[in-house]
Amino acid sequence: MAVVSKSKTAIWTFDDFLVEKGFLTKEEMSKARAESAMTHRNLFDYLINEKYLTEEQLTQARGLFFNLPYVDLRSKTVKKEVINITSKDNISTYKFVPFEFDNNVLKVALADPTDLAALEALEFLAQKNKYKIELYITSYSSFQSVFRRSGNITKEVSAALKEVEQEKEKKKTKVAAEPEETEQKIVDEAPISKIVDVIIRHAVEGRASDIHIEPSEEDLRVRYRIDGILHSSLILPKTVHAAIISRIKILSNLKIDEQRLPQDGRFHVGLEDKSIDFRVSTFPTVVGEKIVLRILDKSTGAPSLSELGLSGKRLAIVEESIRRPYGMFLVTGPTGSGKSTTLYSVLSMLNKPGVNIVTLEDPVEYFIDGVNQAQIRPEIGLSFASGLRSILRQDPNIIMVGEIRDKETAELAVNSALTGHLVFSTLHTNSAVGAIPRLIDMGIEPFLLTASVNLLAAQRLVRKVCEKCKTEQEATPSIVQIVKQELAGIPEEELKGIDKKNLKVFVGRGCPVCNNTGFRGRIGIYEVLPVTKPIQILISQRSLESAILEQAIKEGMILMRQDGIIKALSGLTTVEEVVRATKEGD
Repeated sequence: MAVVSKSKTAIWTFDDFLVEKGFLTKEEMSKARAESAMTHRNLFDYLINEKYLTEEQLTQARGLFFNLPYVDLRSKTVKKEVINITSKDNISTYKFVPFEFDNNVLKVALADPTDLAALEALEFLAQKNKYKIELYITSYSSFQSVFRRSGNITKEVSAALKEVEQEKEKKKTKVAAEPEETEQKIVDEAPISKIVDVIIRHAVEGRASDIHIEPSEEDLRVRYRIDGILHSSLILPKTVHAAIISRIKILSNLKIDEQRLPQDGRFHVGLEDKSIDFRVSTFPTVVGEKIVLRILDKSTGAPSLSELGLSGKRLAIVEESIRRPYGMFLVTGPTGSGKSTTLYSVLSMLNKPGVNIVTLEDPVEYFIDGVNQAQIRPEIGLSFASGLRSILRQDPNIIMVGEIRDKETAELAVNSALTGHLVFSTLHTNSAVGAIPRLIDMGIEPFLLTASVNLLAAQRLVRKVCEKCKTEQEATPSIVQIVKQELAGIPEEELKGIDKKNLKVFVGRGCPVCNNTGFRGRIGIYEVLPVTKPIQILISQRSLESAILEQAIKEGMILMRQDGIIKALSGLTTVEEVVRATKEGD
């Protein structure tokens, strides 16, 4: 079996190695050590979360340090007979996975080469089976990908369902005089808890944003929303519906016996190294209660604006706008278009010790250290409007209001921006320009809008082409027609690197990394409208939306679909995805 080199560790720590080999500068390492210690975070987690290094770069560096070859398992198809050489418990406990076996040589990928217990377990495996073992290093995400694929949600749940049936058979044998078990005891039984745990775990490992548990007259369906698309995952017998719903209600501190009215709650679980919040919503249907769990991964942190999809001139405009001392920045789009994530990214950028940031949300989706976050509770009188009045007495520099829904909230937000505060909020409109007539319809005078609004942005989310199976292909005639139509209105400086005469598009062939969908992850497409002097004049004159849009385009504004086409031609997404995401604005 491969032996970890000791000579290097005698000279350097891994921290020093990162500096010596140029992965980080001395200043970056010094800052990372200090800030990770101050915030009680693991140094390597800090380096990844703060974007000093990607997880794969850090893993490759560890491979060099420990003299182990690096392997990315996400692009490999690992045969079941190979992974089954050791037990799933061993794989889960020691974070190693066999991925190739040939000529009595077993290749094993380790997530942590410093885990002595894992090395001892592999030594035992080698001696027991007379194998030669070659060690490789892989990232934790890569390990999780294979571990998830090796599991089978149907198989795991089937085992739990068998236990449920066995429990029912036992209860049938009870004498009639014996008192019945309470509902609390039933839902706390191991099989039901295991089913719920498996559903949750597979959703998190599969990068789902939501879990839908939906009853029908015959059965119970579980679906996961991944990259914005719902995927059927599991069909359960209707007999476990009540127990599963009750189990989730108990976790969420909801009333088990209230099945006629919708309820909202939340709970928290720790999975491996992740801290996950679940926002729970129940809804009574004619065939029983439906439940949706929104998954909020607190351990990931807010992405940067460039990671969200803003780039070039649009990114520069946003960064300039949010650095102003006062004014309003509104993000528009339908539900699920990523508006809140954009605002969280902005707040994370502005979150400094000398700034007081206060938010009012419905609900709080991510917690940001150093930001004072509150959740509205209309049932006790804490609305966006009443909460905003109170925030103004909290000496804020920056205010974030989850959504402007009514005239009162709009008036207070505008007044806050006019009195020296930087205000961020969202609106439900299809375009950036559409925010102007919406606010005027709410009763805001045009002259107040021109004095308070700095920037309007609209966005949608599109699925990203999987990097592992991405392939280039020539565009079809119909795609060429769509692309050329949009390119005609885009300034040349935005099209650097794009050959308009020989258009190429990219698709994902499908692979284990993306579950054979061809897509993995999502990215935003944006249109950004700074409220310039000419735009202010048009607003003051109550000009038509089309006139304001025409002026914005003259000033160089790129529309959402155009931004999407640029991203498609750059290989980030597909033209079909862009059309799907923007068709409601046609």
